[in-house]
Amino acid sequence: MNILLKSAKIVYPKNKAIHLKKRDILIKNGVIEKIAATIEQPSNIKSLEHTNLHVSLGWLDSSVSFGEPGFEERETIDNGIHVAGQSGFTDIILNPNTNPLPDSSSDIVFLRERAKGKSTNLHPLGCLTTKSDGRDLAELFDMKNAGAVAFYDFKREISNPNLLKIALLYAQNFEGLIYSFAQDGQIIGKGIVHEGEVSTKLGLKGIPALAEELRISRDLFILEYTGGKLHIPTISSANSVKLIANAKKKGLDVSCSVSIHNLMFTDETLTTFNSNYKVSPPLRSKSDNKALIKGLKDGSIDYVTSDHMPIDIEEKRVEFDNAVDGTIGLESAFGSLNQLFHLEETISFLTKGHERFGLQAPVLEEGQQACLTLFDPNQETTFSLENILSTSKNSMFLGTPQKGKVYGIINNNQILI
Repeated sequence: MNILLKSAKIVYPKNKAIHLKKRDILIKNGVIEKIAATIEQPSNIKSLEHTNLHVSLGWLDSSVSFGEPGFEERETIDNGIHVAGQSGFTDIILNPNTNPLPDSSSDIVFLRERAKGKSTNLHPLGCLTTKSDGRDLAELFDMKNAGAVAFYDFKREISNPNLLKIALLYAQNFEGLIYSFAQDGQIIGKGIVHEGEVSTKLGLKGIPALAEELRISRDLFILEYTGGKLHIPTISSANSVKLIANAKKKGLDVSCSVSIHNLMFTDETLTTFNSNYKVSPPLRSKSDNKALIKGLKDGSIDYVTSDHMPIDIEEKRVEFDNAVDGTIGLESAFGSLNQLFHLEETISFLTKGHERFGLQAPVLEEGQQACLTLFDPNQETTFSLENILSTSKNSMFLGTPQKGKVYGIINNNQILI
């Protein structure tokens, strides 16, 4: 793949010589050959120009679900990867949310083979326990060798504290990263939305933030005892941010992420009883929302994620209580984040995390493989069904203002525009 990017404004703070400068970028055979103020176009290479073209390193999303195998009606791997690329993501961490669940090395190999040769890299998570039933550890070492980047019983609590202790101890033998979803099922009970003033007014059973915070406190105590690497995905409360920030000050090897929808929305949106707003963890209060944004800015929260979760219409167009949790978010990720933060902050959040998951971080320099996202940060639109490329259409972002347009990606010697 050969191409010349013309007058692209580069967002790359690691190199002050080109950061926020307009440059031509010549790419030959997938490698950045030259970056300069002006490059004369070679006769055999096409040029690419776009309105207000900006370029950054390729983006990473640490929590993406598709469906295949087992739930292809929600999303296939082929289309899901296409959606990710069109949304600006060169790398995605794929959740173990399929049927059968990926709890063996052969399952990991299948997922990697299905995504082989695509423009977006798919990095699968393996189940922490067999069939994600919370009883016995799955084949962690074998899955790691097959390409699993971490281990997670997707959206399921680790109710047995001894199991988490053993997992953290065992995974240290091969630098394994353990996920623990922060919820206490006994406290949640039959709750479906954030417990507070809104849930009381609407007559919906609440999920107190305490259910998340107690589980985080427990997990951090165990981590302090065992050592190892722990990741707490998609936190949602103000106290959760404080707990993790304090653990980091102690020197514990813990990271966490937050979903973009928990930054954008609060439980006040539930007054419409739109099932697209039913997610796990739930949308919480304004004070939680503000604390999450602050935590992301000050580094207490490590990563931001779309927490993309396609759900077919039959499981969403039902009574709110019975609807399956989840919203898609890949297509709206950049435009939403760019509404909340300055451009450089947005790009920083979207390009973080490679090292945490054992991946080689891309570099935007001459002689390096091109792993780039192309976008216009200023174009303002309203998110609509026309913007959804996913098979499932369950987006809570429909009708929301967006700032920025993704043009596509250049990665793996391919261009997707």
